[in-house]
Amino acid sequence: MRTVVVPGAVLVHAAVREAPRAPPGAAWRLLFRCMPTVAAPTHAVAGAGQVAAVWRERLSLLLESTGEGIFGIDMAGCCVFVNRSAAQMLGWPADSIIGRNMHELIHHTHADGRHYPEADCPIFKAFRQGLPCRIDDEVFWRADGSAFDAEYTSHPIVEHGVVEGAVVTLVDITQRREAQALLRRTNELLESRVAERTAELQASAARLRELANHGETVREQERTRIAREIHDELGSLLVALKMDVHWLAKRLDDRPPLQCKCHSMGRLIDSAVDNLGRIITDLRPSILDHQGLWAALEWQAQEFFAHSADGHAELQADLQITVAAGVPPPEGGQAIAIFRIFQEMLSNVARHARARHVQVRLWVDDPPEPVLYLSVRDDGVGAPPQALADARSYGVMGMRERAGHFGGRLTIDSAPGQGTRVRLVMPLHLDPEAPA
Repeated sequence: MRTVVVPGAVLVHAAVREAPRAPPGAAWRLLFRCMPTVAAPTHAVAGAGQVAAVWRERLSLLLESTGEGIFGIDMAGCCVFVNRSAAQMLGWPADSIIGRNMHELIHHTHADGRHYPEADCPIFKAFRQGLPCRIDDEVFWRADGSAFDAEYTSHPIVEHGVVEGAVVTLVDITQRREAQALLRRTNELLESRVAERTAELQASAARLRELANHGETVREQERTRIAREIHDELGSLLVALKMDVHWLAKRLDDRPPLQCKCHSMGRLIDSAVDNLGRIITDLRPSILDHQGLWAALEWQAQEFFAHSADGHAELQADLQITVAAGVPPPEGGQAIAIFRIFQEMLSNVARHARARHVQVRLWVDDPPEPVLYLSVRDDGVGAPPQALADARSYGVMGMRERAGHFGGRLTIDSAPGQGTRVRLVMPLHLDPEAPA
């Protein structure tokens, strides 16, 4: 004896012999056999036993208490039972559904208005082929002719190896579809706005890069002008002054103190000329204009190695330059950008690395689309990644901007105590810009 409580029903005590757990679908088979008159209880089979009546009542309460629509069909596709939720979804009185062909009643047409043949109906396939199914992309039709999005499952009812029909559960998913459509529209709108904003930011970044490049071009032009004026004006004056002092010293043989002073003045003038040449070279190295980028890079590396020392120990230098035959040095803005990036690489080594060994590699691919690879590696103190990514690392930022303007890429590999490697990869333009 055990107590069975059915929601919404009177407490019923029934003697039930414990039996092994029923296989899946057994409950539906019991329902199918016992519920031919759930929608019309007045048509109950006369003489049915008390147990069958109790189970009909319980199953009826179960069907009526669920929010899902449930109906059963026989092998002809006609409805043999339907619960209240299904009748309300479909807009038909329950009595009007019993005995009707359910495909012709609620599933006769696709959402786009095309006829839906009964042979293609997944519900009918469930019992005719013995295959369960779950569908969530079709519509059912109400009594008033309107359609609603439905999710339904169809399970065949098999008794003693024979399919007797199918049980169908359905849910109105119109609100879900509307929510999905709203979400999809919202996502599309958001993606559209993000795309527009991204395009605006990219355009703004491109304009800023163009502005920065224009500023660099103007600065290089100004450097060239200043270097030329210093060379022409101050250089000429110092040369003239040197000649005058030399002329004066030759006429003071009888006055050694004054002649010694003239020689001292001459040495000062020579030092001024050397400093002036260094300033002119820093402003605009003439070798870049006269001999091209490859010679300018080699000269810059040799100058760096010659003037870099740590205490009394010379910096160990390793320089290799390999340029494929037939690749002319780039000119104009690209040549200046590569040269200034290289200068900044060496400057960072001198200021921060405290290195004993520096390796410089320059190689250029074969034409017709040559690519320049420039690498500077040191064995110095290195730097943490966050220092290189700092917004105030203007030198690194400037190198990357110069490289990016000409389609290049600059990468830095560094770690504390493990040295630093800076690498520039840039396609060379055989049709260069006008000289900066």
